Amino acid sequence: MTTDTTEPIRDMQRALETLGHSPGAIDGLWGLRTARALKSLLAANGRAASLVPPGPLPWITEAKSALGRHEARDRSWLMDWLKRDGRSLGDPSKNPWCGDFVETCIRVALPDEPLLGALGANPYWARNWLMFGQEVTPIPGAVLVFERGSGGHVGFAVGQDDTHFYVLGGNQSDAVTIARIAKTRLLGARWPATVPPRAQRLPTMKRGEYLTTANEA
Repeated sequence: MTTDTTEPIRDMQRALETLGHSPGAIDGLWGLRTARALKSLLAANGRAASLVPPGPLPWITEAKSALGRHEARDRSWLMDWLKRDGRSLGDPSKNPWCGDFVETCIRVALPDEPLLGALGANPYWARNWLMFGQEVTPIPGAVLVFERGSGGHVGFAVGQDDTHFYVLGGNQSDAVTIARIAKTRLLGARWPATVPPRAQRLPTMKRGEYLTTANEA
């Protein structure tokens, strides 16, 4: 069995190109041009369907592409990465950028996903992500919003143990990491409005596999 997760998307890109809906480079990566090409094909055939192919969730793939990047050591790289959706809060070494990280992943992976109201105006304020999409129970890939004093923190659900969620996010120990955050701090779990939720449980993680980050304790 092949372990190449890019080949199904590459096959889709080739088919889109053949049908006259250019996805850009045939690279096996789910991005803006591939999503728009698929939407164009569906619209041409009068169909409505999810723009997310089977396999890895594209916004999680985007998030993992920055895993390990640090706001000081990788400052220039992160600034360019956070600008890919057309806007950014600014220097991640000077600003709380967890919302900027989530916004970049969502806008690049799901270019037609609406960010409405206060969330659209200010996606950098973590608690505004409580307005995102649709409410769900915590499932893999869901946007999780946590309280943090009068402010908040936001990231993507990737696992859980009895007492904590494991969250892939930015501005966690000043980097893109997987952080262990107490379930008691959860304010809400959200899912894109344009993508049907997947009936999956959060995988159980081993305690000690990831540490609770200092700035998320």
